[in-house]
Amino acid sequence: MFKIYETELAGRKLTIETGKFANQANGSVTVRYGDTVVMTNVTASEEPRDGVDFFPLSVDYEEKLYAVGRIPGSFNRREGKPADKAILVSRAIDRPIRPLFPHDFRNDVCVVNTVLSMDQDCSPEVCANIGTSAALSISDIPWGGPTAAVQVGYVNDEIVINPTEEQRKNNRLRLTVAGTEEKITMIEAGADEIPNDIMLEAIKKAHVEIKKLCAFIKSIKEEIGKPKFEYQSFSVNPEFYKAVCDKFEQAMYEGVQEQNKEIRNDNVDKIAEEIKNLAIEMYGEDAEKEHSFDIATAVHDLEKACVRKMILTEHKRPDGRKIDEIRPLSAEVGLLPRTHGSALFSRGQTQVLSVVTLGTKEDEQLLDGLDTETSKRYMHQYNFPGYSVGEAKPSKGAGRREIGHGALAEKALVPVIPSVDEFPYTIRVVSEVLESNGSTSQASICGSTLALMDAGVPIKKPVAGISSGLITNPENPDDYIVLTDIQDIEDFFGDMDFKVGGTKDGITAIQVDIKIDGLTYDIIEKAFERTKIARDYIIDEVILKAIPEPRKELSKYAPKIVSTKISTDKIKDVIGAGGKTINKIIEETSVKIDIEEDGHVFIYSNDIDNANKALKIIEDITREIEVGKVYEGVVTRITPFGAFVDLGGGKEGLLHISKISSKHINKVEDVLNIGDEIKAKVTDIDRQGKIALNIKDLEHHEEE
Repeated sequence: MFKIYETELAGRKLTIETGKFANQANGSVTVRYGDTVVMTNVTASEEPRDGVDFFPLSVDYEEKLYAVGRIPGSFNRREGKPADKAILVSRAIDRPIRPLFPHDFRNDVCVVNTVLSMDQDCSPEVCANIGTSAALSISDIPWGGPTAAVQVGYVNDEIVINPTEEQRKNNRLRLTVAGTEEKITMIEAGADEIPNDIMLEAIKKAHVEIKKLCAFIKSIKEEIGKPKFEYQSFSVNPEFYKAVCDKFEQAMYEGVQEQNKEIRNDNVDKIAEEIKNLAIEMYGEDAEKEHSFDIATAVHDLEKACVRKMILTEHKRPDGRKIDEIRPLSAEVGLLPRTHGSALFSRGQTQVLSVVTLGTKEDEQLLDGLDTETSKRYMHQYNFPGYSVGEAKPSKGAGRREIGHGALAEKALVPVIPSVDEFPYTIRVVSEVLESNGSTSQASICGSTLALMDAGVPIKKPVAGISSGLITNPENPDDYIVLTDIQDIEDFFGDMDFKVGGTKDGITAIQVDIKIDGLTYDIIEKAFERTKIARDYIIDEVILKAIPEPRKELSKYAPKIVSTKISTDKIKDVIGAGGKTINKIIEETSVKIDIEEDGHVFIYSNDIDNANKALKIIEDITREIEVGKVYEGVVTRITPFGAFVDLGGGKEGLLHISKISSKHINKVEDVLNIGDEIKAKVTDIDRQGKIALNIKDLEHHEEE
């Protein structure tokens, strides 16, 4: 049955429709917000997937270019693989909903969000988050929602919910918050050095709207929601798990207390072998095959219980650190001789090599998405090869995780990247994870700051990144521990990975992964405090000690670029009829020139002197001659009554014989020759555009 439900979000109507499209899905809704329309369909398999020890959830966010009346730019004019932005949105939808599925659920669940129409004022990402929650809520798929999400901006020192396209032009914060009626379940942000208190206030204001949306979705569920279906539970055999705990808890507790990751893993592997032998004793020779799930789950659950107990009750960490202690840090720059900039950043057993390449305007990344951004000149990419964790697996290109971590590091550094006027280069940073023991994305932020400074990119301030973790007591919500700088075991068995990048003056990026039903404001505030202290320490004690400021000169292997901006009505003068003028400049100076519609001019050359020569020619062509100013010129003709001087750009002035010198001269040739370079003051420009020059007045100024 077709139903329409209506509410208001940020002063605009939002509707959820169901019963019209895709009625064979377990749950289907269409969210309309302004002229943005997103269809969400959720389906689940009838049986659990065989042989998996995880919940097989897939979330897709599909951008259809017809939504903005555009034909794809690919060869076959068809949407190809998802753009990076679509993958990032999929991840942002996945994170708040995943913890709310039953922990013992193993049926495949697919969530597909399709953008059918897009209004730039009304975010399709918000609609997809809301649609996912609504579709799951009314479906028969077991799920503990609803959740909801909104975007938050900071415009003219005001916190704004779901800012419009016009408001986003002056926006310092691009924050997405998801949550339930009680808690925050996801935070994703790019920001222009926003202080902790303002960021927390923005999250709180977002939650006010989220609560309203959750209540709205809950009312729809109560009216038309299907009963949730029964599913096969995948949890460890309680009898076997009790036997494992009784026999191996102390050994596991001691085995995980090891600073070195490899030794700790070996300790756990030995205990796992003994647990397998216990299963054989209890269930017979075929136990390894018939009870493989129970064995693997018992090892996992026991290790998790020991790590959590150690941290929560004794305030001890597996590697012996204090709760707020950062692992040993080190940094080097200038490792690679032929690259434009390089740095190695290490935090414990996490090691990242970041490399910078500087390019020209042609090297910008072209974007084929739904929003108005068509290209970008700063790119950050992240690679996580198997050898970084000691695994023998081939590289298969960037997956969703790699794209997500690269985008997070990119967000963190964008606010400090110089403008194209200050630094007219395209910038690519690649972070290669060489060794991983947690927080590689945050190590990438630190390594990339170092590499950019090594490359001579005049970043405004250094940026550092750090992750904080969480261990909670399920029986007492007030009993929790926030950890500074989590390693992989604390991430894997903990309740959150709260990543924050920023300068000493504020936050530039956030990404929060949560494994429980949500975070309280107190936990978020504590995480902000911990990460701020850690960031400041890394910047002062590691980054600035490795390289105090960006290098003054670029690598000799980097392209040489100079730029200027000319009036748009002068572009035709630089190009000339049929390109005659610009081609002559290129021929004379051996440079490459790009002129943009807004008047930006970029000159590329391997020889900086040639680039500057071409720049001077262009400036001469485009400058306006003004009365009272002094210009350089070349004497081109001499007559009995004076000299004609080429001022550049096709402009010529007359220097009358009486204006050449304060001393009497018989003829011009006594003082000037053709080809002489002189400075002359413009004293008059008549109606016909004829320019009168004077160098006699400059003599008086020099004498004074």
